[in-house]
Amino acid sequence: METYLNKLILIIIFIFPSSIWGKDVLLQSTTSTKNSGFYSYILPIFKNETGINVKVVAVGTGQAIRNAENCDADILIVHAKRDEEAFVENGHGIERHNLMYNDFVILGPSEDPAEISNSQSAEEALNSIFKFGYSFISRGDNSGTHKKEKNLWENAQIEISAYSGKWYKETGSGMGTTLNITAELNAYTLSDRATWITFKNKKDLKILYEGDKNLFNQYGAILVNPEKCPYTNVKESKIFLNWLLSKNGQETIQKYKVNGIQLFYPNAN
Repeated sequence: METYLNKLILIIIFIFPSSIWGKDVLLQSTTSTKNSGFYSYILPIFKNETGINVKVVAVGTGQAIRNAENCDADILIVHAKRDEEAFVENGHGIERHNLMYNDFVILGPSEDPAEISNSQSAEEALNSIFKFGYSFISRGDNSGTHKKEKNLWENAQIEISAYSGKWYKETGSGMGTTLNITAELNAYTLSDRATWITFKNKKDLKILYEGDKNLFNQYGAILVNPEKCPYTNVKESKIFLNWLLSKNGQETIQKYKVNGIQLFYPNAN
């Protein structure tokens, strides 16, 4: 009888998410927030104040949203507003909240062979890379950064898929791997600023274009809808979200710096 009960318990634990057994909150997140050290900084502070542990699964934004749609999340933090709004409209999330922002930057070799540094817009910079035919390394992984990049090529009126595998190369990987490849090939790429600041293997890469309003990078936070996912840890995930959006949480986000540089700017609504 005891053996049967032990097996039954193991089966139940396997079937149902771990969040229903304790205070753990499962967060599906974009990689930039994790790779920048943001969660290593903020989650211990939150746990110290509330006793709640948050487990992070960091993948590209597209994959994070798919995971949340499959009920493999209690809360979602990503950076692709259109997809986030669709996630809520389709009933997978309760409400989307602005959380914080930074921006994207266009990187390349310091000598800037495509002459983008004096561009008047991000689209002009991409057109210059296109004109010279210098290598551009794309994440190609349906992440928030990849979505932004594709949008910029569209705004530049360049059908980028026609050049895939030529001067336009897709890694299908995260930002760190893409930056490493860009550095090795002395190529160009688009990166979120937080990952770039914390990236170690910069070699000859530098920021060559920044400041365009179209490079704005907004992060959103969404609770997974318990009506779609009945085993979602509603109580603790709501406490986590409310803390992030509170004055205390927003001030904590603002204080996070690497080498004296602020990585994220709180703007909760």
